Amino acid sequence: MATTPTDLFYTKDHEWVRVDGTTARVGVTSHAAEMIGDVVYVSLPDVGTSMAKGDSCAELESTKSVNDVYAPVGGAIKAVNDAVADTPETINSDPYGDGWLFEIEMPGTELPADLLDAAAYQEILASGG
Repeated sequence: MATTPTDLFYTKDHEWVRVDGTTARVGVTSHAAEMIGDVVYVSLPDVGTSMAKGDSCAELESTKSVNDVYAPVGGAIKAVNDAVADTPETINSDPYGDGWLFEIEMPGTELPADLLDAAAYQEILASGG
C-alpha cells in the first residue's frame, strides 16, 4: 500500500498539502503517482496566477493518460517546482519530497474543511477510492 505521511493534509483527488503559515505546498500522493504511471510531462501554473479551490491548475502526462491536478486551497501561485518539468519522473520516485508541484499563498491560515488527515485519507484508499 502507498505511504501516507502523517504531517500532510490530503484531498479526495489524491493531492497532498503541506501547510507552513499561509503557504500551501501541493503535490500528488504516491497512490496517484502509482495510478498515473510513469510521468513523462508536467504542465505547471504560472507564478502569480490566482486560483480558486478546485480549479485545475496543473497537468501530469504519463504514457497512459493526462491527469489534471486541482488546487486544494484558494490563493495565488507563489512558486512552482521547475525541476519536475525537467525531470517529471521525480513525481513517481519522490512524490512527497522533490516531486512537489507548486505553492499557493493562501489569504489566511484557515484550511478548507474537506481536507483530510492521513487516517481519513487511508480510509478512502482502503475503500477503493
